[in-house]
This record gives sequence, structure tokens and C-alpha cells, in this order.
Amino acid sequence: MHTIEKIGGTSMSDYVSVRDNIIFKPSNPDTLYQRVFVVSAYGGITDKLLEHKKSGQPGVYGLFASSMEDKSWLQALEQLKCEMYDLNLQLFGKGELLIRANNFIDERLQDAQKCLTDLHSLCMHGHFALDAHLATVREMLASIGEAHSAWNMVELLKRDGVSACYVDLTGWDTDRHMSLDDRIRSAFRSIDLDSQLPVVTGYAHSEDGLMSSFDRGYSEMTFSRLAVLTQAREAVIHKEFHLSSADPRLVGEGNAVPIGRTNYDVADQLANLGMEAIHPKAAKGLRQHNVPLRVKNTFEPEHTGTLITGDYVSDTPRVEIIAGCKGVYALELFDQDMAGSLEDYDREILALIKRFRAHIVSKDVNANTITHYLATNLKTVKRIRSALAERFPEAELDQKKVAIASAIGSDMEVPGILAKAVSAIAEGNISVLAIHQSMRQVDMQFVIEETDYDNAVKSLHKALVEVHDHGRAICLAGYPIQPVN
Repeated sequence: MHTIEKIGGTSMSDYVSVRDNIIFKPSNPDTLYQRVFVVSAYGGITDKLLEHKKSGQPGVYGLFASSMEDKSWLQALEQLKCEMYDLNLQLFGKGELLIRANNFIDERLQDAQKCLTDLHSLCMHGHFALDAHLATVREMLASIGEAHSAWNMVELLKRDGVSACYVDLTGWDTDRHMSLDDRIRSAFRSIDLDSQLPVVTGYAHSEDGLMSSFDRGYSEMTFSRLAVLTQAREAVIHKEFHLSSADPRLVGEGNAVPIGRTNYDVADQLANLGMEAIHPKAAKGLRQHNVPLRVKNTFEPEHTGTLITGDYVSDTPRVEIIAGCKGVYALELFDQDMAGSLEDYDREILALIKRFRAHIVSKDVNANTITHYLATNLKTVKRIRSALAERFPEAELDQKKVAIASAIGSDMEVPGILAKAVSAIAEGNISVLAIHQSMRQVDMQFVIEETDYDNAVKSLHKALVEVHDHGRAICLAGYPIQPVN
């Protein structure tokens, strides 16, 4: 019974730690093999290929998509090549392996440049529109990052005595279009997991296009389908941090502890806040096929990490994690005519938000007002607002930048927990702009001023996660922590 394991981009950038802490320290000490590794691009590379995930600063794709007049994308592609060469030099040192590594990535970049140049010329003709091809361009560029890291890792592992094999799911050298499942089955048909350690590209080409559905979460979908199709014993994600009760940088390293156990409901809530343990659609397959997911810290290999299953419920109702997000835009639409026609307004507003691909974190509804809390950039918010103003000319529109702090747990049906949470926030002199709590009892959300976010997380963690007993603090997640001053 094998495991499917995914290594994140930040971890991939530290090959020695990956080799010593993950490859040479398998969960099953009897064999180095019976594992499959799905790898992300090195940290920052996909940002340079597409656009920066947080700031939105355009990479090669963003520059190519935004202008037909200049060729600034060519300069960005050349800078990216230099950065990839530098990474290769750090990993391989000088010698034959470095030459081969540079040749591999150079071939991909040259092919991409030729495709983009030809497409640019074609779309200068009036009968061809660039927009019709951008989804394909995005997929092609994204695939380069994972091909680079996977190929390098295989060669480095071979050098270090491991029988690794490169599994390229990018479809780069094939003219066949197939489903994701068929591509995976075809690639693994001749692989012997008893004697080979497959390293798989996180990007996989499929006839439907992974990025159209999952965007930057595509590697997690590849990881999930591999686990399901190969009937893995366990799916494992290696990150540069633990899935902890809160951000250690906010609440203190002595107070934040690994959760240890939780369920897929909690994982979905975290993903909704942009703190993905795994993409919700990828988690769905694991959940339906009863594949447990373990999240481990690359740099603490002896720690068992956090195990996520579908059926887990905490022994006693409690809060497991305090999480949240900054930079959320509250977009409010008030219209007196909405009363009695809420469904029509809601449907049209949602369609507009979907059109501009903004992520909805939460929303408020009353008789004549709908407020959506959007995790997107200001430019997109302005576009949505403009479209809403055109569609509902009598409505009043308002927007405000806020933050959301959330208490999450597999079972939070604790009498008085909402009052305790609100009191904790009030004691921190924090104003609550809105509160959400669902009947499912897995999360509470507090909409606050962005400047109050750090203080809110600390206050909620102290009140809901840390319990004091004779000067000693005990975390409700089940792990001892240091006393809080």
C-alpha cells in the first residue's frame, strides 16, 4: 500500500531538506519506495510565469495577455530563464548535470517563446482574437515550472543513489488530448512502485484544462486524482509549516501548536479563507474515496503532522484553529426595490461576480441589502461595482476594505461560545462590523477593520484555544504549550 505525497514550492527550493527529511525518512521504514511524489514549481517561479499570487504583478502570461502593442513579455521570459539557470547552478554546481538541466529548461522556454511569437503575429490579423487562446497560453506557461522542478529532482535523486523516474504529465511532446484520469493511467502503466520512485509534474494537461476549473490549485487536483486512481493508503502534503492552531508569528511560537487531527470540513473552511491545506475540489475526491490526508512540516520530519479524515469529530466540542484573511473588500448593494425580490438580485449579483472571477469569502443578506466579502484586488472590485451600477441604476453601492478573523473546528457546538468570542474581541477594543455563524457549527466569522486583524487573532486564540490552569496554558487541540504571560 503506497502513499501519494505532494511537496510545496518553498520546500522544493531546499533540495537537501527534501532529500534528508522526506525521501530518506519514509513513513514506512521497511522501504524507500512505495511512494509517489507530486511536485510544485520552485518558490516564486509560477508567479514569474503567470502573475504574483498575492500582489497580482504580471509575469510572462500577464504581460502577454495585457498588450498586443509591446513585447515586454519577451524580456520577462529572458529574466525568468536567467533565474532558472541560477537555480540550476545552486542545485547541481558546475558540470555535466548542470549543462543537461539548462538544456532541458531551455528547450521548453524556446518552444514557449516560439508559440507566443507565432500567436502574437496571428492575432494581429483581424480574424483571430487573442482572448480565445489565452486559457491555452496560461496552461502552457504554468506547465514549465513543474517540469523544471520535477526533472531536476529526479536527476538529483539519481545522483544520490535513489531509483527515481520522471513522470511528465504536461503533455508537452504529445499531440493527443485525453482526460486527466486517462493521462495518469497511461503514465503509470509501466511503473513499478516496488523499485521506482516516481516524481510527477504537479501540472497535468487534460482535454478540459485544469486551470479553467482550479487555476493555481491545479497541482492539488493532480495529487488528489493520483491518490484516488491508484488507491493510495494515504495522501501526504509536505509544507514549510505545520497546520497550526494559529499563525505562530501572531500568537507566538510557544502558543501555536499543530492541530494533530481534524476533518475535511475544517480544511474547506481554511481554503475558503485562502489558507489552503488542499483545494476543496481536490479534497472532495479524497473524502469520497476515504483517503486520509496528512499535512506535514518538511523541516520537522519526526512530527506526524495533522491527519485529516472525513469522519473525525473532536472528542469534546472546541475551537481547533483561529485563521482569517486581510485585504477583503466588502461590496454592499442597497436597493429599496429588493424587498420581495431578493432571489432575482442575488442571482444577478452572483453572475456578475463570477464573470469577473472574484472569490466570495462570505456574504450578508437582509430585506434590501446584499453585501459580498470578496478576496480579490481593487481593480476587479471597481469593475464589479461599475457593472452593478449599470445593471441597478437606482441602487446605492458602497465598498470597504476589511479583514475576516475566523474560529474553526470540527465541532464547535459549545453553549456561550459566540458570546465568549465577542467578549474577547471587545476586550481588545476591536469593533465588530459583522458576524456569521452557521448551523453546521464548524466556524464563526468576524468582519473587522483591517488594522485590527492581528489583535483579533491573538484575542480569539487566547480566549478560545488556550485554557489556563494554575498558571499553565493547555491548548484545546491536545498539545501542551508554554504559559502565556
